[in-house]
Amino acid sequence: MRRGGGQILEYLDYVGGAAMLAFRTLRMLVKGPVPVHLVLEQVLHIGVKSLSLTNLVAVFTGMVLSLQFIVGLERFGLTLYAGQVVGISIVRELGPVLTSLMIAARVGSGIAAELGSMAVTEQVLAIEAMGANPIAKLVVPRVLVTTLITPILTVIADVVGILGGMFVAVIESGVTARFYIDQVLRTVELEDFFSGTGKTFFFGFLIGIIACNQGLRTTRGTQGVGESTTLSVVIASVAIFVSDYFLTKLFILF
Repeated sequence: MRRGGGQILEYLDYVGGAAMLAFRTLRMLVKGPVPVHLVLEQVLHIGVKSLSLTNLVAVFTGMVLSLQFIVGLERFGLTLYAGQVVGISIVRELGPVLTSLMIAARVGSGIAAELGSMAVTEQVLAIEAMGANPIAKLVVPRVLVTTLITPILTVIADVVGILGGMFVAVIESGVTARFYIDQVLRTVELEDFFSGTGKTFFFGFLIGIIACNQGLRTTRGTQGVGESTTLSVVIASVAIFVSDYFLTKLFILF
């Protein structure tokens, strides 16, 4: 009982710390000003350097989806319409979730390792000693960029994934590229696009907050940095899946 109670208290302490960090970050974003040079630096590190990874995952996701649906729909003689299913699956669900998971794996782990190294070497305390706010300097630019760049990478990944599905559909089912694109445009509506992309703002914010919180909580030297990096990816991934259900339900209602 004591062990279980202790774990519950640890979970509550972690959630409370992350919520407090999120509140302070949002308050500083509203009050401003945000250091532009730090934001641009994070855009390069988080956004541009993640583009190849998210697109690689997207193109093969589209190709696998197209191949699987062509095989499945062949039983009913409907292979010509695989583009409809591929398009709506990628735009509404797989594009946003897989892109966010890749960002959590690459960017979230990097942020946790970077801030964790600064925490164990007392660089965060040195920033405070110089009269600067470590949240404004370290957390705000990273959270802002992850929140804004995740939807952009998701939109690009959606397009790349649909094109990957088109490549397989043209080869396997014999449809033309124009027919495939027409099927996608006829099926995927603006509501589907905004539902999928809208969720990624929340995913990006969660990734940034969890990674920063985990990094700033790091203790016990290099071993602690490794643990924080792993926990950042695990917790962010679980948070994405859990929040995905509730956000999807919310967007369906509204």
